[in-house]
Amino acid sequence: MEYKNIIFETNQNLAIVTLNRPQVFNALSGDLLKELSHAFQKITGDESIRAVVLTSTGNQSFSSGADLKEGVVNAGRPLGEVLKENYEPVILGIRNCPKPVICKLNGIAAGAGMSLALACDMIIADENTYMTELFVGIGLMPDAGSMFFLPRIVGMQKAFEIFSTGRKIYMPEALELGLVLKTAPSEKLDDTVKELMDYYTHAPTKAIGEMKRALNSSVNSSLEEVLKLEAEGQTRCGMTNDFGEGVMSFMQKRKPAFKGN
Repeated sequence: MEYKNIIFETNQNLAIVTLNRPQVFNALSGDLLKELSHAFQKITGDESIRAVVLTSTGNQSFSSGADLKEGVVNAGRPLGEVLKENYEPVILGIRNCPKPVICKLNGIAAGAGMSLALACDMIIADENTYMTELFVGIGLMPDAGSMFFLPRIVGMQKAFEIFSTGRKIYMPEALELGLVLKTAPSEKLDDTVKELMDYYTHAPTKAIGEMKRALNSSVNSSLEEVLKLEAEGQTRCGMTNDFGEGVMSFMQKRKPAFKGN
């Protein structure tokens, strides 16, 4: 697939996926979402990639959410069909990707743009930006996974307040609520993300993929089901080269040299 709405780059073991519609504040068109879904399929299937950064061009908006002009053009089509066709493959692609996916939030995340950020494993944000679930302002409920992610982070009561008011959540509050992992000044955002990615591109990727798989299931599972997930995942981890290297480095009292396999 030729990418016209995103930029896909690899740098050694790192993939960088950049939303690239700055002229419309990186609004999420159907074409952009299809390209994003394709990119994450490629990342999932490429064992040389050990970590992912999702970000955007420009410094005003990570994403303004759904491209409403495109929605007007497609008026009359059930919105649920649009979600199933365009949004669900992207959100599931990010959550099911067996690599850590870090959102570098370098601008405003609004509506489905906030959903996209929340689908990532961690968010490192520009301290001067904000997030907003502004769906209520156009008479809609949140979608693209926000109804799943937000209450699990902030609780039911706070999620309802954020959803039903559509207010802006500035980074000091986002940090306090656990919506973002870290914030940084604009000029230090790249360095903050790079420090984290330097760790993940040298970490035991298979083990981290198993952690992610189990975490995705644990929120809706019983203790017995989670214990089973742990046992199955640990069996797969125990068959990796990184496990052998980890044990050997521990015995030899040196830093492990994980290869991600």
